[in-house]
Amino acid sequence: MIPAAPLSRQPAPTASATAPSPLQPSGWQQALRRAVRDPGELLTRLGLHEAALGVCPQAAAQFPLLAPEGFVARMRHGDPHDPLLRQVLPLDQELRLLPGFGLDAVGDAAARSATGVIQKYQGRALMVATGSCAIHCRYCFRRHFPYGEETAARDHWAEAIARVREDASIDEVILSGGDPLSLSTPKLAELTDALRQVPHLRRLRIHSRLPVVLPERVDAALLQWLGALPWPVAFVLHANHANEFDASVDAALAALRGSGATLLNQAVLLRGVNDSVDALAALSERGFAAGVLPYYLHQLDRVQGVAHFEVDDATALALHAELAARLSGYLVPRLVREIPGDTGKRPLR
Repeated sequence: MIPAAPLSRQPAPTASATAPSPLQPSGWQQALRRAVRDPGELLTRLGLHEAALGVCPQAAAQFPLLAPEGFVARMRHGDPHDPLLRQVLPLDQELRLLPGFGLDAVGDAAARSATGVIQKYQGRALMVATGSCAIHCRYCFRRHFPYGEETAARDHWAEAIARVREDASIDEVILSGGDPLSLSTPKLAELTDALRQVPHLRRLRIHSRLPVVLPERVDAALLQWLGALPWPVAFVLHANHANEFDASVDAALAALRGSGATLLNQAVLLRGVNDSVDALAALSERGFAAGVLPYYLHQLDRVQGVAHFEVDDATALALHAELAARLSGYLVPRLVREIPGDTGKRPLR
């Protein structure tokens, strides 16, 4: 389970009376410290009541609420069905134990090749850089992952780097988590400085939700680090709804593009969030307006506690067909599912 207070490895920020801009050094740590962690506080801000929504203290205890203030500000006041609220609110439905929903839905444990290193596909190694995130998404497929034992940053990345160095077939490293941008920029630089010594590495991929949910993270230090990397960088963002974008996110994404990174988006098809062709079309169009190409639309990973988000395959295929009929091809993400043991994401037919 991702910890409720994920800043133990970060320097303690100082208090500030004004909200920092996305490019202000250390502003993101300050913004993260102010994130909403109490379901009652969140609903009070939105003019809603806990009892009517099925908010569950037990679910919150198992997987704590965490939502940055900027993300909360994009939620619709007074709307219990807001698609952003639904992604973070702990509900009693999470406590249902259903057949087919397990603790390791995508086979991470079986694909472990070193501490914090997961190898599922040819030529790629994924590093679980940290267990920390800036937001706790209720549908997270790693919500039960043993981050305490399986973090690649342990011992200054030594075992993870050794694994990549000894396998000449690996030409792409993927930074994941948790969220790798939850680490300080010096910590990220420590990793990439070590990766520079791997001659067969050709690409770096970063999977992060922070530029969307906490755009303050895209600060001058991060941009300097990105711009100095010796490899092409693919930045895979995660937004599920068009309402997750606003002017601050647009500015952060423009800055990332300015560093030379290619921006892609992967979304999860979620009941009550984006399970309509209008919502999916708006997501693709709004993301593209911010310079992000749609990449994947994932069918839900069946981890324990997320069944209430599931959309059946027939509905998913029908929505995808409608989306393809409505939008230009480059705006249509690939509809896929991850199957443990497969050599790649499996397209739905």
